[in-house]
Amino acid sequence: MDYLPTLATLLAFTAASLLLAMTPGPDMTLSISRALSQGRGPALYVVVGTSLGIVVHTLLVAFGISALITASPTAFLILKTGGAAYLLWLAIQAIRYGSTLTVKAATGPRGTALNNISSGFWVNLLNPKVIIFFMTFLPQFISAGDPDITGKLIVLGLLFIAIGVPVNTIVILAADKLATWLQQNPKILRSIDYTFAGVFSVFAAKILLTQAR
Repeated sequence: MDYLPTLATLLAFTAASLLLAMTPGPDMTLSISRALSQGRGPALYVVVGTSLGIVVHTLLVAFGISALITASPTAFLILKTGGAAYLLWLAIQAIRYGSTLTVKAATGPRGTALNNISSGFWVNLLNPKVIIFFMTFLPQFISAGDPDITGKLIVLGLLFIAIGVPVNTIVILAADKLATWLQQNPKILRSIDYTFAGVFSVFAAKILLTQAR
C-alpha cells in the first residue's frame, strides 16, 4: 500500500498549504492576540490546539470520502466539481473583500496550557469555513480510483499541519512587530489576496477541465 502521493501532487499541495498558512484567518488572529496579551508560550499552546482541530478534520474527511467513493463514485465526482466551484468562490471573495486581521491584546488572567489548547482547538474545529474547506480542498489531490485514498488523505492532512505549525510559530515569535507591520501595510495583505486568488483559480480550472475530458 502506497500512502505517499506523487511528487507533483506533494509540490502542488505544499504550495497551496503554505499560501493558506500565510493568509490571516481566525486561528492566526487568535494566536497573535494571545501572544500580545499573555506571551509566546500561551500562543504556542493555541497553535497546538488548532493543529489538533485539523487532525480531527483530516480524519473525518479521510474516512468520510473513502465511504463516499465506495458508495458512489459519481457522488465523489460531484463533490470534486463542487469543490472546484468553492475554490473559485474563495478566489473571488479574496479579491472582493481581502484579508482581515483584527488583533486586540485583551487584558485578563493568564490562561492555563489546557485552556489555550482548548481555545485553539474549538476555534478551528467549529469554524464552518474550515469544515467546508477541508471537505473540498483535500479531495482535489486524490483520484476516485486510488486504492490508498484514506491513507493519502491522512498524509496530506498531516502535511498541512507540518507546513502550518512553523509558519504560525514564526508569526507568534514576531507577533508584536508583525501585527503592526501588516496593519500599516495593507498592500502586503492585498498582494497575498491576489496570489491566493490566482492559485485557487488555477486549481479550480484544472479540476474542471480534467473532468470535462
